Amino acid sequence: MLELLSSGLVSIWLEMAGVKIRPADALDVVTWQSSPGLVIANDPNPAGFNTVKGYLQGLITTKLIAQNLESSQGVWLQSGPVLMANHQGTTPLPAASLTKIATSLAAFTTLGPEYQFETTIATNGSVVNGVLQGDLIINGGGDPMFVWEEAIALGNTLNKMGIKQVKGNLVITGNFAMNFQRYPLLAGQMLKQALNSKTWTRPANYIHSIMPKGTPKPQVVINGTIKYTAQPNPKQTLLVRHRSIPLKQIIKEMNVYSNNEIAQMLADDLGGHQVVQTKAAKLARVPQQEIQLINGSGLGPENRISPRAVCAMLMALQQEAATYQLNLADLFPTSGFDHRGTMHSRHLPLATVMKTGTLRDVSALAGVVPTRDRGLVWFAIINRGPQIGAFRQQQDKFLQRLVQLLQVAPTTPTALTPHSPNTLPDLGNTKRSEIVYGG
Repeated sequence: MLELLSSGLVSIWLEMAGVKIRPADALDVVTWQSSPGLVIANDPNPAGFNTVKGYLQGLITTKLIAQNLESSQGVWLQSGPVLMANHQGTTPLPAASLTKIATSLAAFTTLGPEYQFETTIATNGSVVNGVLQGDLIINGGGDPMFVWEEAIALGNTLNKMGIKQVKGNLVITGNFAMNFQRYPLLAGQMLKQALNSKTWTRPANYIHSIMPKGTPKPQVVINGTIKYTAQPNPKQTLLVRHRSIPLKQIIKEMNVYSNNEIAQMLADDLGGHQVVQTKAAKLARVPQQEIQLINGSGLGPENRISPRAVCAMLMALQQEAATYQLNLADLFPTSGFDHRGTMHSRHLPLATVMKTGTLRDVSALAGVVPTRDRGLVWFAIINRGPQIGAFRQQQDKFLQRLVQLLQVAPTTPTALTPHSPNTLPDLGNTKRSEIVYGG
């Protein structure tokens, strides 16, 4: 940090922004380097302020909000340590799925980007002539992305081990979910179906059709019923150790589709929403009262986050990701690179990394957009009102107008370029499943 300050890079950046800084402010600059959302100067360029002012006035003119409801809207614009615009920016507002930014930050910093959740498959019996003489036991490890593909791959692994039939029950223990269904007996029912292709219905058949060509159809027939037990049987033989896709990909999928179940499972894996709330506020260096959560997904208007805290969390996550040679584009949808999920039908400037938030009367958008004159501009917009589609259009126009005023970045910054294709890994084989039985 001191090297950066002594090199004069920060001073040069501030001078380019038209901000004069006194020598006595040097300590503040050092503090900013370790405090992502700290502001040490207001922007003398009125572009940000005027754009926000025009945006809010436009909401009134188009009758999206009433004149007296302007205070219920929140906007924060920041570039580095320079505050560009602020409207109710430090007020906690219903954040909807912007809550997932807090969950992403807490999970990423706690577990690391390469972390893999582990599901172990065991038995209390032995295999005789292709028949497992006992129960098939699934010990859940909190994997939020155990879906059809995973179950099909597991079934093929069991077939390779010589298991074609289970004489006993399918026993679920621990924290196991399948296809985002967290109720263990229902998750177990889907797993039982997935393991035996003769019982597949349309969803399983469709998923298999888009898996790599040549992926076998598993046939593991379970004769017994599905049972759940809180405590695993200590007398069990480990068969398979199955690992999830890396956390960085789980976070990306969660944010691309704004998946509430993945978010809640991640929050639960960390210890609950209060742990997420505390960690996120500490990492973003914002007051605890600016992040108020009741869950990890954003469902419910009781989840309240200030626009400033939203930007600070994004900056903290970008900072943390950089230590692993990653960036926000590896964790959130990015215009020009992603066309799935919440990015669909949005008209954002190229290379805008974003997260949406939607409830019945909340439309939110936050992220970072590259510009020529201000570099990376961090933004958070929280709108209150029932006309969700109209709010989205106005948010997109707001960012387009801002980039017009600050000029389009000549090239896509490396800091906002994904490092790998935005696709899930090949699930047609067993590369993440370690066969243990008989070894």
